[in-house]
Amino acid sequence: MSPSSGMKNFFLFLGDVIALYASLLVMLVLRYGAGLYRQFVDIHAVPFTVIFVIWLVIFYIAGLYDLRRLRNNVDFLKTLALATAIGAAFAVLLFYFIPAFGITPKTNLFLFLLIFIVIETVWRRAANNILSAGEAPNRVVLIGDGAIAEEIAATIRENPQLGYAIVKQIPEPEAYRDPAAITQALEKSGGNTIAVPRHLKKEGSFAPMLYTLFGKGILVIDIAELYERVLRKVPLTDIEETWFLENIEGAGKYYDSLKRAGEFLFALIAGIILLPLELLIALAVRLSSRGPIIYRQTRVGQGGKLFTLYKFRTMRAAEKNGWLTTDKARITGVGRFLRSTHLDELPQFINLVRGDVSLVGPRPDFIDFYKELERAVPYYAIRTLVKPGITGWAQVVFPVTESAEQAKERLCYDIYYLKNRSLILDVLIILKTLKTIVTAAGR
Repeated sequence: MSPSSGMKNFFLFLGDVIALYASLLVMLVLRYGAGLYRQFVDIHAVPFTVIFVIWLVIFYIAGLYDLRRLRNNVDFLKTLALATAIGAAFAVLLFYFIPAFGITPKTNLFLFLLIFIVIETVWRRAANNILSAGEAPNRVVLIGDGAIAEEIAATIRENPQLGYAIVKQIPEPEAYRDPAAITQALEKSGGNTIAVPRHLKKEGSFAPMLYTLFGKGILVIDIAELYERVLRKVPLTDIEETWFLENIEGAGKYYDSLKRAGEFLFALIAGIILLPLELLIALAVRLSSRGPIIYRQTRVGQGGKLFTLYKFRTMRAAEKNGWLTTDKARITGVGRFLRSTHLDELPQFINLVRGDVSLVGPRPDFIDFYKELERAVPYYAIRTLVKPGITGWAQVVFPVTESAEQAKERLCYDIYYLKNRSLILDVLIILKTLKTIVTAAGR
């Protein structure tokens, strides 16, 4: 996420917080008038703050802080309405099933919801216009006319709210013949950023020019870096072995150790809490078709080591290879639901406790599947640098892999995760996974 994206998300978050508390205060004024202060401080502040925290998490899961989705169209309004409805449902459940709150508002909650719907809708529509309007803070001169450059340019054109604008695009041969054209383009367009292919930065005529621009305050970045910022994946065709040494080696080293300790405790606690659900699923699997409840699969783990993965069985017979589309007719009705909601992966808490997998990481492959892709896709083995995950960045952004070409696309997201893995990114992935589960369960 770029700094400008982070500021925009904070802008949206702050506006939502203000909208929530403003709606609460307006409701209290309408209901209690002069008694507003006592009602807010003594009765409503704490329980509604708890509700608001949950509400903001729901907004995040629904994608209302994903800049690529913030457009004033029907889809956005539907998402906002659904997230608000789910937040309202949680508010009702918490107020009426947690007596510790001390209040069970009916009229107040209904009135608050009406006020919030109006304020939030007006605020969000205005925010979408603000984020898309005006001059982009990142005005880019883009060097290149290949597939990667075109994908960057197209994404930026379609998403002005990301804060980027391509003010000039110069084909690489033209820039190579006349480096001065880059300086002229920056001056004429008012550009403040230049994105260049990595190999051009090493050319004798380019290095001094780029250094001069850097000294004038122009941000000089690789096309691969701009691609990563805009599309949140890494372009395989514009990196080489040295890129991995510069960007992957040492990334997340200390975080990985802390993550393992936290995941071990989480797996033990979550496994116990979810035991009733797991027993119900086990019964459903047993009744749906003949065969074992738990399906054991040999998968490729960290460092290419093999391990046994545990899942609830979703098919009438075991898969013969790693492609997800293998004989879909054999998937049971229960299995289809378990797959869509990822509930078939609950037995992987066993793998999590054993240290075979991580909560978040690249998807663990079948052996034959892995060997095939290792031959067909450049740098594919880099995925095994970290432990595979129950969920992951590629799984939530690019979930289906039906060919080697799509596996190559998935690898772009896996490498992005390897480079940027952190607590914040892991939490984001887990929230997106929860969104997938909730959406699938509601179908």
